[in-house]
Amino acid sequence: MRIVESTVPVLDPPAWAVLERRLFDVMDQTVYPFVEKYTRPDGALRWDDRQAARVRSDAFYESVYNWPLLYALGGGDHLLTLSVQTWDAITRQLTGFGLLDREYDRGLDWFHQAEGNLSFYYLCLADPTRAEHQDRARRFAGFYLNQDADVPSYDPVRRLIRSARTGSVGPRWGFLDGEPAYGWSTGMARYGLPYHDVPGITSYDDLKRPDLARRMGQVMQERMGRGDVVHNLAATTLVTNAFLATGEEQYRRWVIDYVDAWVERAQQNGGLLPDSVGLSGRIGEYLDGRWYGALYGWTWPHGFYNIGMVAVVAAANAYLLTGDPRYLDLPRAQIDRIFALGEVRDLRELSMSLPEHWVDRWLALGDNPVTFVVPYRYTDWGWFDYQPPVLAYPTAVWSLSMAAADWERLERLRAVSGYDWRRVLSFRTKEENGHEAPWLRFLAGDNPTYPEAILRETYGQVLWRLDLIRADQEDPASGTYDKHHCCGYNPVYTEALEQLTLGAPQTLYNSGLLMARVRYFDPERRRPGLPPEVAALVEKLEADRTVLHLVNLSPFHTRDVVIQAGAFGEHRFTTVHYQALAEPSAYPGDTGYGAGGGTPPSLRSASQMLAVEDKYLRVRLRPASQITLELGMHRFVNRPSYAFPWDP
Repeated sequence: MRIVESTVPVLDPPAWAVLERRLFDVMDQTVYPFVEKYTRPDGALRWDDRQAARVRSDAFYESVYNWPLLYALGGGDHLLTLSVQTWDAITRQLTGFGLLDREYDRGLDWFHQAEGNLSFYYLCLADPTRAEHQDRARRFAGFYLNQDADVPSYDPVRRLIRSARTGSVGPRWGFLDGEPAYGWSTGMARYGLPYHDVPGITSYDDLKRPDLARRMGQVMQERMGRGDVVHNLAATTLVTNAFLATGEEQYRRWVIDYVDAWVERAQQNGGLLPDSVGLSGRIGEYLDGRWYGALYGWTWPHGFYNIGMVAVVAAANAYLLTGDPRYLDLPRAQIDRIFALGEVRDLRELSMSLPEHWVDRWLALGDNPVTFVVPYRYTDWGWFDYQPPVLAYPTAVWSLSMAAADWERLERLRAVSGYDWRRVLSFRTKEENGHEAPWLRFLAGDNPTYPEAILRETYGQVLWRLDLIRADQEDPASGTYDKHHCCGYNPVYTEALEQLTLGAPQTLYNSGLLMARVRYFDPERRRPGLPPEVAALVEKLEADRTVLHLVNLSPFHTRDVVIQAGAFGEHRFTTVHYQALAEPSAYPGDTGYGAGGGTPPSLRSASQMLAVEDKYLRVRLRPASQITLELGMHRFVNRPSYAFPWDP
């Protein structure tokens, strides 16, 4: 492994570096008030076990999903301990509720499975050699490779997952358990009717009648209860996770086969991913041949919101495992088709099914909320449900491809958005994204103060969340204590740290893996993440070049950091250019005492170049020093793995 040493002193520490390390320190401690208030001594969530019927597994895991990620970025050792303890305790808790079998959900749609699995993926990233993580990664993926004869979830001949709800006990046939009835509810009213061709049901309010609710439920049971659905593509992350943990070819092969099957289905459907295929493999088999109308499809409930996300996720997994960038054409086709249908509209005139997702647009547009919107859903009469486009999807595609056409798509979107992409607005969404626009302008060289601004914004959000925890008086034994309650009080935010330290967009919430330009390891403590007092800022991303600024704020300790090319070592460093103090150097000079005071001598630096040709580069940071590395790279050329640099 090649070694570079920093020799340029830090006499004026960058504000972003100080703020970044302060954010690490504060978030390290925020978990303790959360644990004290919301968890039992064993780590399980506080909950009235008599209300187990109100629980869904994903909501419990989501409450602390990103704690192991913060550890992997450089947070305290206690974060890993607490993450493992809490995950194990929640798993026992949910098993006791009857929701899990062999530590995995018995049968859930992949929109929600994807959310619940995030914490496990981050645990594998943070601690991949732990035997329990290895065993679970194999077992969970095995539920989709038919490794258990009693769990026949997958048809390898037709390359399809056999039901919209699957898990540790195989296909969970039907959309609803028990007597099928889909009645009126406040929470689902925003999404409207799943189907508009059911006799006697013309409006959502009709579902208040029990007989009509049963009629709708029966139709949903017949149309949604069998066959593969597009959102099952999220299962590719579960299997990719097993490959990253074990390196076993069977997992890589499954992901490629399954993604290829959906690529072919999209091609048969004119480029758009169809909602479903029946057990015979035919598109729309249970929908009278329609390409829309299945569970989590184009009609109901979210449309493009979840289909765009899973298209990016599946393509990213396939690209990671093959190095073939053509997989990115799958999400491009969905994005471009929907964007081509867009219009400039006043948000106040729209009835949007996901209004809480656009808090950034409302804030940015102010008193004149006129902006570009696109249709999210499709039914018999055409496209509907116009809402602002999710910027995270084209951002993720560009960050993977580095293609000029993908950047141009973002620029076209900026031109019609109607607001200044450089502004950093204070908000958080469930997915913990939404600050892509100012980050992109920073990378474009048009928003130089973004690092300080997003770190301050995140710091303020953390402080607010702590105040909310202190003020929360909700009783977990009450009938009003929602299953998502603890999710809203999680005080850990990683979006800014992913962007700034890794050069990565926020991980896509529904089953995304951490797709980053670089990752860090502490060789002295033999653990992942930045060493103490070391700050990092990815200043530039190009197809074959990454500019990274490292600062050691410690005035006393030398810190070594190993930089990995890619989150999983999938890239390779070719060369590194950097500045070193020119020799001989006058620094540090003398005090000037007795001569009217002194100042540090001028610093003279000289350009250095080192051939690397490795996925690792070790940097030795002298006390109070900094270094800017221009890293030449070949991307997606190595076999990806969770392995640490010192693993055999």
